[in-house]
Amino acid sequence: MSPTTATTTATTGATAPDVPTRRISFRDGLGDLPQHFANDDLVTSHFLAAMSALFPDGEDFFVRSVRHYRDRIDDPALRRDVAGFIGQESMHGREHRALNERLAELGYPTRRISRMVRTNLRIRSRIARPISNLALTAALEHFTATLAEQALTDPAAFELPGDSVVRDLFAWHALEESEHKAVAFDVYRAVGGGERLRIMTMKGARIGFAVVTSLHVVTSLLGDRRTYRRGELRRSWRRFRSGPVLRREVWDVLCEYDRPGFHPDDRDHSELIAYWRSHMFGADGALNERLIGAA
Repeated sequence: MSPTTATTTATTGATAPDVPTRRISFRDGLGDLPQHFANDDLVTSHFLAAMSALFPDGEDFFVRSVRHYRDRIDDPALRRDVAGFIGQESMHGREHRALNERLAELGYPTRRISRMVRTNLRIRSRIARPISNLALTAALEHFTATLAEQALTDPAAFELPGDSVVRDLFAWHALEESEHKAVAFDVYRAVGGGERLRIMTMKGARIGFAVVTSLHVVTSLLGDRRTYRRGELRRSWRRFRSGPVLRREVWDVLCEYDRPGFHPDDRDHSELIAYWRSHMFGADGALNERLIGAA
């Protein structure tokens, strides 16, 4: 598979796609994963490992935040999308936990990162208002949708994970993040979430996410002997800095969330989703062999 060359367009009021739950497994392909799986690149491997470590407990938090308001949703279509959102996020957590266990065996601090994320989010769930937790979920879903768009449209971003199994796992995850990108946001709106809280939450989330992720990557690198080879870290950082993750346009899309009246479907991903659904799960889909049954 390779990313489509189709471009996304900004259209207000685009119809959100359906949100199917797919039972899938990548576990049988992780046994031969090399330590620096991302094209043998030091920084990229540690960055993707840190991201994977953040996902399972982060997505558990997303599910709790949305599920809290499920009984207050009257729209049948949104209720169906919420069910799909919960199913998709649960599968993401399961598959990233399997990847994280393999990464831990290779020396990455994925278990420690997961424990920290789990503890912090459980504390937040207890002390913050449910609407505040839902606002954070909607904001972070914009993060994942933005990164998903980058992965599914930019060949350099698509190939970033290197190893074919990890690449396919991240690509499947990216497709489903695109499919459910508006669900938490629509629930937030449906239960009366306000614009000021929404925007202020994102402003804090952007800085917090960048700081927390950077700290995890740095501490992960400190535990890797290869980091201390002469010139290795400097060369790898230069490649990462000029790569797809830190491009200005990614930050600009994240900042679109601050616009009053913003909606995730202002960026219409329907063609992008249709393209990748066909390539992954169509009649001859590349990931059909990894499906393990209907949800």
